[in-house]
Amino acid sequence: METVRVSKKYQVVIPEKLREEAGIHAGDRMVAILKNGILQYVPVRPLRETKGMIRGLDTRNLRDETDRV
Repeated sequence: METVRVSKKYQVVIPEKLREEAGIHAGDRMVAILKNGILQYVPVRPLRETKGMIRGLDTRNLRDETDRV
């Protein structure tokens, strides 16, 4: 588990190992999601690039009833 420090400007640096594993590069866009008290950053990718990205992902409880329109 990697830890990061929040700067006075509320910025964090994503550790190199995690950036490499997630394929994150400088200038990439991220979506910030707060769910059940857990802050998640998800890279914004074209839909075609996301196919098969997370093999074996359990999609149950991925969205709350309140997330639905």
